[in-house]
Amino acid sequence: MTDSTRLSALAPLPPEREAQAVARGIGRLFARNGIWCLPEMPLRSGRRADLMGIDAKGRIVIVEIKVARGDLLGDAKWPDYLEYCDRFYWGLAPHLDRACLETPAFRPDLCGVIVADGYDAEIVRPAPSLPLAAVRRKAETERLARAALRRLVVAGDPPCAGWGEES
Repeated sequence: MTDSTRLSALAPLPPEREAQAVARGIGRLFARNGIWCLPEMPLRSGRRADLMGIDAKGRIVIVEIKVARGDLLGDAKWPDYLEYCDRFYWGLAPHLDRACLETPAFRPDLCGVIVADGYDAEIVRPAPSLPLAAVRRKAETERLARAALRRLVVAGDPPCAGWGEES
């Protein structure tokens, strides 16, 4: 390996690729624990959850991924996700300083923290369970299932992509 190859291997990933790597690590952690999730799940509020999943007991989990300090500190929309899940996590890249997540502005009593890279993840603060109303959980579970099935069909038959779109 040449010096330039070695240096490029150590160079940080662009933010979008790093966010994908964090999502992959969290997906692996969740899969080992019976939580299956979808990336970029639209919510009825018009927001989009970075990861939204469901565990074996039917509880809904949302993860908001952050790979840059400015993005984390500037995120004012995250409380909107709480009404769509039983547990909420911040998913962070390993290099990101997470001290701000302990401040009252980030409501540590409501949020868990996961640190992840492209290979694995670790829950560094479990998310408290804040159960959704049964009617909301049913509606969100059905939306999650329909989105997963639509993505599966479109992956197998791309011309179906525009049929029956819903958010």
